[in-house]
Amino acid sequence: MDTGLGAAIWLLGKLVNKLADGMGASRDLGPNFDTLKTKLQTTKGLLEAAEGKDVTDKTGFQGLLEGLISKADEAEDALDELHYFIIKDQLDGTRNATLDLVDNIAADALHARHAVRHNAGNWFSYFSCCRAQDDDDGDAAVVVTGGNTHDTSKAMAEPDNHINGGLPFDRVAMSKKFRQLIQDLHSQCDPVCELLKITNPSTKPASTNRSPTSSIPTTDQLFGRKDIFDKTINQITNARDKGEVLSVLTIVGPGGIGKTTFTQHLYSDTRIIDNFTQRVWVCVSTNFDLPKITREILSCLTKKEESGNFDQLQQGIIKELNSKRFLIVLDDMWKVSRGDWENLVVLFKMAGTNGSMILVTTRHPQIAEMVREVTKAADSIELTSLEPDEYWELFHQCIGGTQDQRLLEIAKEIAQKLKGSPLAAKTVGPLLRRNQSWEHWDGILKNKKWLEQRGDNDIIPALRISYDNLPTFCLKKCFSYLSLFPEDHKFHSLDISYFWNAIGILDDEGQNDKIEDIGSKYLDELFNSGFLMKGHDNSFVMHDLLHDLSQIVSSKECAHIDYSNFRAHEIHTSIRHLSISMKHKYIENFEEEMSRLKSRIDIGNLRSLMIFGDYRGPSIKVLKDTFDGIKSLRVLFISMHSHDMWPDNFSKLIHLRYLKIVSKISGNGWCLPSFVSTFYHLKFLDLSMWHYSCDLPKDISRLVNLRHFVARKELHSNVPKVGQMKFLQELKEFHVKEDSSEFELGQLGKLEELRGELCIRGLENVKTSREANEAKLMAKTNLVSLGLVWDVKQLSMEDDIIENLQPHPKIRGLHIVNHGSATCPSWLQRTNISLKYLEVLHLEGVSWATLPPFGQIYYLRELKLKNIVGICQFGPDFFGGVTEESFKHLKEFEFQDMPELVEWVGGANSDLFSGLERICCVNCPKLSALPFSGCSGSSTQDNIIWFPNLQDLDIRKCPKLRLPPLPHTPKLSSFRTDHLTCSEADLFIRESGDLAVQNLRGVENLIVGDASFISFTDLKKFRGPDDGAMLHSVQSLTLCKASLSENLLSNVFTCFPTLSKFAVHESDENNEEAMLQFPPSTSLKSVHFRRCKNLILPAEEGGGFQGLLSLESAYLFDCGKLFSRWSMEEAAQSTNKPFPACLKSLRVRFEQSRLSLGLLSNLTSLTSLEIHNCNNYSVDGFNPAMTFNLKDLKVCNDRGDETEPYSIAADLFAEVARIQPMPAGSFGLVELEVDSIAAVLVDPICRHLSTTLKKLSFWCDWRMPGSFTEEQEQALQQLTSLQHLSFWACRVIRCLPQVLHRLPALRRFDITHHEIRSLPKNGLPRSLETLCFYSCCAELAKECQELSRQRPNLDVWADARE
Repeated sequence: MDTGLGAAIWLLGKLVNKLADGMGASRDLGPNFDTLKTKLQTTKGLLEAAEGKDVTDKTGFQGLLEGLISKADEAEDALDELHYFIIKDQLDGTRNATLDLVDNIAADALHARHAVRHNAGNWFSYFSCCRAQDDDDGDAAVVVTGGNTHDTSKAMAEPDNHINGGLPFDRVAMSKKFRQLIQDLHSQCDPVCELLKITNPSTKPASTNRSPTSSIPTTDQLFGRKDIFDKTINQITNARDKGEVLSVLTIVGPGGIGKTTFTQHLYSDTRIIDNFTQRVWVCVSTNFDLPKITREILSCLTKKEESGNFDQLQQGIIKELNSKRFLIVLDDMWKVSRGDWENLVVLFKMAGTNGSMILVTTRHPQIAEMVREVTKAADSIELTSLEPDEYWELFHQCIGGTQDQRLLEIAKEIAQKLKGSPLAAKTVGPLLRRNQSWEHWDGILKNKKWLEQRGDNDIIPALRISYDNLPTFCLKKCFSYLSLFPEDHKFHSLDISYFWNAIGILDDEGQNDKIEDIGSKYLDELFNSGFLMKGHDNSFVMHDLLHDLSQIVSSKECAHIDYSNFRAHEIHTSIRHLSISMKHKYIENFEEEMSRLKSRIDIGNLRSLMIFGDYRGPSIKVLKDTFDGIKSLRVLFISMHSHDMWPDNFSKLIHLRYLKIVSKISGNGWCLPSFVSTFYHLKFLDLSMWHYSCDLPKDISRLVNLRHFVARKELHSNVPKVGQMKFLQELKEFHVKEDSSEFELGQLGKLEELRGELCIRGLENVKTSREANEAKLMAKTNLVSLGLVWDVKQLSMEDDIIENLQPHPKIRGLHIVNHGSATCPSWLQRTNISLKYLEVLHLEGVSWATLPPFGQIYYLRELKLKNIVGICQFGPDFFGGVTEESFKHLKEFEFQDMPELVEWVGGANSDLFSGLERICCVNCPKLSALPFSGCSGSSTQDNIIWFPNLQDLDIRKCPKLRLPPLPHTPKLSSFRTDHLTCSEADLFIRESGDLAVQNLRGVENLIVGDASFISFTDLKKFRGPDDGAMLHSVQSLTLCKASLSENLLSNVFTCFPTLSKFAVHESDENNEEAMLQFPPSTSLKSVHFRRCKNLILPAEEGGGFQGLLSLESAYLFDCGKLFSRWSMEEAAQSTNKPFPACLKSLRVRFEQSRLSLGLLSNLTSLTSLEIHNCNNYSVDGFNPAMTFNLKDLKVCNDRGDETEPYSIAADLFAEVARIQPMPAGSFGLVELEVDSIAAVLVDPICRHLSTTLKKLSFWCDWRMPGSFTEEQEQALQQLTSLQHLSFWACRVIRCLPQVLHRLPALRRFDITHHEIRSLPKNGLPRSLETLCFYSCCAELAKECQELSRQRPNLDVWADARE
């Protein structure tokens, strides 16, 4: 359906429905109402009849439609505005929004109808008083009974003096507006109707035909998906082993993902060919015509054109497939009724033999689901985007296999944007191959040229067919308006439902279903049609290419712009919905483009304005100036960090339905402005990301149409008079406050729509049962969970208070805290329990003599008992009667702070808790027995009698409880005690104690928090499941506070044979010296020793690290004796070195031994080297080759006093500078940190690093004179790739380099502890984004402030010292 035509039909339908509200009681309101309503219905009917006809493509007709749509919009706004003032009248007890008429309706009758019908009565009144054919201004039609008449625009600009704020109502202006709208609608409908009546349009050809497919692969190679391809081959060829005649396999995935290509390669694989006697390929496409498909299948089998009736065709197929194993591929299936599919499947079940298969490909998940349901097939292959490496291989071939590095960089960016879509790669490939210039490729990247390709096999036309096949115009609108959200946005059902409702797509008027249910249904339909994918946490996500499609099909109504690269002239002038993705960084042309946008579109008629991301500084003013004329918004998303970020016209957004405010900075400095309370149409208020004050406007309850208040519970509990918000569905917490009618329980009684969870606190302030009864909790049948909390425990209270707080019988969660009465409420007692559907029950601090009969709450899933005095034993007698249904669904059980609990008695009912998955017992000082605590651990079968499905066990602060060796059952994967924690692949031993552990499987990371109390004998308790090598799955071992010994080290590597990472932190320096000796067979890749004072690295041949041929990383921190056996004088001549040549990363910090770089001369594979605070190192024996592969180098010493520490950096770089010639590609540092400016800023070094160095930091250099020499300045400007330059604690520097402006790639500059008083005279580079001066003088701070004003896109931080 044409978008303009559909929009006109949709809008007219909305308007007719609104006009018809209350019609039965309003037929006497005058002829103009009936005339207009009839005219609108006639126009709508003619438009519906014209769907799919050529007339809708005519330019003149489209122009008429646009005019009609515009007037329908105005009419909707006018009705909405009137309704706003009617709501205000109702709240204020006034009648300002009524009119005294001189027509055929008496003023008294009008007022009476207004009191009864509110909205409808007033709307119809205006129609009755307006003469459509009258040319006068109509002032005589209105008698003003009070107040001054004034112009509407002036009224909107003036502060309101009415009760409780809001905008004033202008009777005269409103009457004129309605009269003019009636005339305009008549004049817009007439030409549309006349044109449709005189035109005999022909039907447009269908635009949803798909190009046919065949079994011949369109590519020689299938890129990626090897594992799933082989798995599918095996699944197909092994189907015969199931003993079934027919199996069905579906391959499902979004359009363009490669389903057909994947299936073509399956079909042509020799393993498939050899497995089947007959193979048939049929392209189904958008129309599942059962007779046609049957004929095609038979023609494929007989190799000739077939005719005959349907029965003859089916009989022919049975004959051809009789006793044969066959494969039928039904490719690209879109729509099929369950009955047609059942008929087809029955046909194939009557023929063939074991192992026959139907393979269906579809982009619609609901088709795959229906196919599986009918055939009872459990398997479905879901194809998603190719992995990045696989996709690049395909994309590289599609673009011609170019090896040009500049082009390859652009190609990789394009490939990243295509998100693994094979069809997109095939669309872009020809575009790039046409022109091999960098400019052409860069233009395609920036402008997404692949979206403009319109060939049948291009990506957007292929996806567009799915859109065209959506069953309703409403569903198309739902999809297209998702274009307003950024790429990769998570769509949640509730948010999107009310977004669609706010902009008018969804309407629950006259329907039994709620907006949430309607929206959820539409989301499911979009998912089932392949437009959305299921994400985590019950959300939906959209593929980027489908997001592009949504932007294309909605481009005349919606625009989503990225602030950094949009062009105003590309935005259609007719848009009504706008979203902007912002970032903190300011773009210089943003203001200019936004100014152009403001002059291009009708800001005042925008229905949605959604600003995503963080924005500050100049961007705030730009956005405020651009949108100062907003007045018709239904949806507003904004970010707030200060008062000046509110839109200037914010208080006058009377049409607002959906408001989302985000504040990423926490604080109590300010709260919501009071005029938020005047958004009477508001249905959805999202403050989930509001981190400022929890105080709300005192009259927030005037938001009488609010359905959802999405916020944290502290905000919910601060709503006074919440009972006025009678449609509210979400209230997480309500606080009963003493002597406050605004927070009494009766407020809850008025909220009949509440659903989800509700916690009532402050119940100690409820004095009588009558007050409790006013909450009407029994009537709130949509509540899922209820909390009843007495914040102050009172040991004596009226029992009937809690009796009258009884929830409805189908409540699923109940939490009662600090109820001080000695009696359990009757509705929880064993003789009268009414809450039989409870799934979660938490009882805390109650003083009941008898607890509820847990065994009779059959659906109980989670039970938590906390701080309950008087319970000594928990067992069968405690459950209130046990049946075979008792605890059948129980998954979690928790005891916490139970001072008198001694034991949990199992008794004879060992299978009673067979479904339990989690047990938690915390702070039960007397607890000495659980049903399984006496298990010996010798027999797994004995251990699983109780809790066979237990997965998580948490036992802490229960000193008398003795546990069996853990895990005591195969399913226990997570457990925690006072001494250790095990969670899946991680085991953490905190301290010594009962470390009885057995059967550990899959532990990869072991951390011992205090190894000084744990011996190797203790570690031997950690046996693997086969009682062989100890924890041979452990790959990472960390020992803290270890008492190292040679015996311990040798045993560690014997018992952890697959160890790849070993770390020791803070060993005891008072222990005897321990030789660090590793066995040569270890697979160790990383070692980390920190403050191991007694550790010695042996200097003998093959000792220490030398035998670790797989070692890649070593970190040595303050190990004072580690190299004490190594001779600095012999280092250069000896072939014996402490580290293996394979080492790639070495970090040595705070090493005090006298050593030379000759010890490291064999490390020619190093990519990262750090020598920090090693004052006794020298460059003797330096091997230039050890620098050739370095990417990251840090050589520096700290300075804490006036002493002059030796800097090895100066000698090291002097050695590097003497290397002639430097091999190509060597010494390509990316990051460099040194303590000698003079050593680096020399021509040979900077010339060699000019194209690779991105980050340069100078650290604690006090040797430099106050300024940079000319040679140093010249050397610095050669670093053309430098992005980050820092000077840390180089306090002697008194002026900055004057050539900073010549560093074209510099983005960040930091300097601290310096004597600089001014910025460079030549300025700073335009590429600079961040400038930071820490502890600077006042003069420099002032200059930085001025710079910030001159360059708003530059983040400037100048911290002036006192």
